[in-house]
Amino acid sequence: MNQYKILRVLRLIGLLQQSPSKSVHQLAQLLDNTDRTVYRYLELIRELGFDVQRDHFKRFSIVSGELGKVTFTAEEATLLNELIQTVAVDSPLRDGILKKVYLCSEIPVVGKHVLKAHIGTIVQQLSEAIAFNKQVRLKKYHSLHSERIIDRIVEPFAFTDNYASLMAFEPATMKNKLFKVERITGVEVMQKTWKHDTLHKQVSPDAFGFGPGEKSYPIHLVFSLRACILLKEEFPLCGPYIKPTTKSNLFELKMSVNNLKPVQRFVDGLKGEFTEVNI
Repeated sequence: MNQYKILRVLRLIGLLQQSPSKSVHQLAQLLDNTDRTVYRYLELIRELGFDVQRDHFKRFSIVSGELGKVTFTAEEATLLNELIQTVAVDSPLRDGILKKVYLCSEIPVVGKHVLKAHIGTIVQQLSEAIAFNKQVRLKKYHSLHSERIIDRIVEPFAFTDNYASLMAFEPATMKNKLFKVERITGVEVMQKTWKHDTLHKQVSPDAFGFGPGEKSYPIHLVFSLRACILLKEEFPLCGPYIKPTTKSNLFELKMSVNNLKPVQRFVDGLKGEFTEVNI
């Protein structure tokens, strides 16, 4: 919960700096939160020293350039870096936040954070499309399922935890699907509004990040300690399903998944670490 609060407060600061000004209700929709919570966040931002202004239409904004006046010492930036790395370890927004911290401090920018910083912009565009019921074009989406890189026109309506995946309805297939945010090259918000909102249905990803398909697949893997550690790091949602076996330093995973490709890819990448593979 602390992770979500930090991300939402930082995101609110970014939204308030962008034109046009926004009402509390619009901000609540963009943050997937309540009006009451947004009012609390606005007060917190004021206490932090930001000049939050409200116009005669009751829309809020931060004076342009206000964030640029904030500077961090090397020690402060290091502490912020450690906090964000800890509480936002699985969030794709982490790198964009860290880039801003580095740019406002004496710490040099870390390359990998610059490369992934565009994800924050993508999440922002998708959030605005969700708030205003707009269709979007996901530019050059890298699909693991079809093994193609193509544009996808969808109706976005929600995110999964940590903004890792986008829940959207795809008119071309008439299906609700999950789209990995990190696999989206760019976003074009279209003028067309939703046409299939009555068919929108939230979908939950499996431990490997895939939404439900026509059927699920049971898997049973037995593997080494090294494979166990790497599996937890790459797919942390598998953690609760991993159990030690009766044999020393061997572990097993029993569960059902919605797609076998990421499982097979993981197994193929660690040949010699598995003593039993049933998929």
